[in-house]
Order: sequence, then C-alpha cells, then structure tokens
Amino acid sequence: MMSFAMITALLLYSLSWISVSASEFHTVEVRLGEEVTLLCSNFSSSPSQIVWFKLLNRTNAHCISFLYNYIEPASFCHGIQHGKFELTSDIQTLFLKIKHVDLSDDGLYVCGYWLSTNPVIVSTTYLEVQGEPGETTNLISVILTSLTLVLTKVIIGLIIKMTQTFRQNLYSDEN
Repeated sequence: MMSFAMITALLLYSLSWISVSASEFHTVEVRLGEEVTLLCSNFSSSPSQIVWFKLLNRTNAHCISFLYNYIEPASFCHGIQHGKFELTSDIQTLFLKIKHVDLSDDGLYVCGYWLSTNPVIVSTTYLEVQGEPGETTNLISVILTSLTLVLTKVIIGLIIKMTQTFRQNLYSDEN
C-alpha cells in the first residue's frame, strides 16, 4: 500500500492543477563519489507536509523524504537507501544532502508542499552527475589490453599445436 508521502509526491507531479508560483529551476553538476546538497526555499511557514522526490523516466515520481514542519526530524520514504540521503531544515530552507553520488542519482529532483488542498512545487533541480574525465576510457583500455593478451596467448597456443601436429604428420608419412 502506498504511503501518504508517496501519494503526495505522485500528486505533486501528476495533477494538472499544480501551482508553480515562485517556483525555481536549477541545474547542479557534481562528480561521482562527491556529495551534494539540494535546496528548497520559500516553503510554507505554516505546518504542512513538505516532500522531496525524484522524477523517474518522465512518468513516475519516487518519494525520497518528507517532513511536516521544520522543527521535527525528517522521515524517509520506503525503499530509500539508509545513510545515502540526509534531510535538514531551518525556518526558510529545506536541505537534501546526497552522499557518495553515483550515476543513478542523476535526474530531476522536486520539492513541494500542500497549500490547502493543492500541491505547490517550490523547487526543481536537475542533478547532473559527471564521471572522472578518463575513467571510462581507462576501463575500456584495460579491458581491450586484457583481451588482446588473452587472444595473443590463444593464437600462439594454436600455432604451437598446429606445428606439433604438422611435425607428427610429417614424421608419420616418412616412416
């Protein structure tokens, strides 16, 4: 059964009557293995459910964390990796820290809250995860070098085997 936070996150994304007044859009770049903090500011000063979620493949929203007011500790949604995310807040800003960023963290993050019965998107941040410049190239080089060495050994082994077979056939024909 879906939790109230997940339903909130899905409604924030899917309902056509979402309010986006004062909404912000940011792109944040981060390298693999680093940590990054996403900000959600200007949210409701009255107690309300505030939600961070990640948009997956343009149609699904995945709830990350939520809280009901800035004084209480945050709750994490079902399936969120323990220790990967940290949610803190003060009276004006909600901070979502992502630790040890990997390629799966790349994507659109949305923060919002409820105003009466309408969800309000306050902040959208596209997190762009970048690998080390030569990381992929180095891995491919190692794989190709290893493959070349293995194939060279196989070819040399076949040449030796063929030479031995040829010599055996040559000697057996002479006798």
